[in-house]
Amino acid sequence: MTKLITVLNGPNLNLLGQREPEKYGSKTLADVASEMEALAPELGVKLLFLQTNSEGTLVDMIHEARQTSAGIIINPAAYSHTSVAIFDAINTFDGPVIEVHISNIHKREAFRHHSFVSARAEGVIAGCGTHGYSLALRHIATLV
Repeated sequence: MTKLITVLNGPNLNLLGQREPEKYGSKTLADVASEMEALAPELGVKLLFLQTNSEGTLVDMIHEARQTSAGIIINPAAYSHTSVAIFDAINTFDGPVIEVHISNIHKREAFRHHSFVSARAEGVIAGCGTHGYSLALRHIATLV
């Protein structure tokens, strides 16, 4: 049976490709989703690719993944650094979690150096641009 991986994206990622392309690149979130969908069959997994700007909705998506998914890839974006609620929700998930950041959060403002999600994640990929999503998918496929 093919395992489902839920890919969750937080605030402002709907503007990927438009917002600060010098920092985040020119690919859109739809481009990232297409690349991941093309790779998934090769890895023997299926994807559910979601984005929200709302913290509560992201928590609800994590709760839903508890019932449906073998693993979570999450780019919590700015909520990485602020949301205990997302940390608590991700702690209720039994499968592997991979955290992705398009930019290298450790080369940015000091407040971005800490991520609540990192404490729960099996792996963190930061600073690899949108390619980090494919790296995360390849890794999580070995864990599920």
